[in-house]
Amino acid sequence: MSLIEETGAGLDGLSQLRALIASGRKPGILVALDFDFVEVEAGRAVFAGIAGEHAYNPIGTVHGGYAATLLDSACGCAVHSCLTPAQAYTTLELKVSYHKAITRDSGLLRAEGRVLSIGRRAAFAEATLKDASGRLHASATSTLLVIDR
Repeated sequence: MSLIEETGAGLDGLSQLRALIASGRKPGILVALDFDFVEVEAGRAVFAGIAGEHAYNPIGTVHGGYAATLLDSACGCAVHSCLTPAQAYTTLELKVSYHKAITRDSGLLRAEGRVLSIGRRAAFAEATLKDASGRLHASATSTLLVIDR
């Protein structure tokens, strides 16, 4: 059973995500990369974290996968928040643009995802990853497949 099913079985997507946040439980990816699911409303989701040594690559900056994971999570959960109890989703495509290097000095980063459009079978979302000063570090667009459970 998935964490979503454990915390919000039978609920619509927005209610599932609100139940997940309220439970205080974290899926493994949030634990592994040490970031949090902090906000959700219909068509919008926000994740936040501080990139530490665990996210560094050999060249002395935070690995691009850290930013991509936050952005993918924000896009996916923004779409999830619009689903019915009978629907699920999966990411088909994620395009990430890196605007500014992330280091331990970047501080708290917030990935905010927004639904651009959603149909019966496909959804489109975008997300930005910004620091506390509002500087853009990365952005993404995502295409997601909407499926029946």
